[in-house]
Amino acid sequence: MADIGAYLKKHTEALVKDVGIEAACELTGKSKATLGRYYSENAEHSDRFMPVDSVGRLEAASSYPHVTSALAELRNITLSYDDRHPNHDREGGVNSDVIALSQRFAMLMSEYQVSIEDGIITVNEAKRLLRETVALQQVLIDMKLHLEEESA
Repeated sequence: MADIGAYLKKHTEALVKDVGIEAACELTGKSKATLGRYYSENAEHSDRFMPVDSVGRLEAASSYPHVTSALAELRNITLSYDDRHPNHDREGGVNSDVIALSQRFAMLMSEYQVSIEDGIITVNEAKRLLRETVALQQVLIDMKLHLEEESA
């Protein structure tokens, strides 16, 4: 567990430095000393970690999601960026998501049909299929978020 703690502290420090210590203090409402304790490797601060809401605020302002990425790596999870609407409200609702979903699925099936015609899926064809699969996955995530908003 100590290895995980040190790993998270290093990524917490990278996050704070990415945003800048002054900006990090302003965004989180924490002092420089408090932020320093979150990534300090001193034994007296080994059990102190940055609260998740502070991580969220800082990662929204950072160039890279340092702590989220570290947590994902610890669980062998791969993250991917969705730059279609970073930090913006998603337009439409479930109905528009269903339409987008059916369109993306049709595009995926079309790519698959073209790719499998000769019985072999080449590397370039596989890359196109992967792009369509990721786009389909993003539509499903949007749909999930819309459904969660409507059910709350």
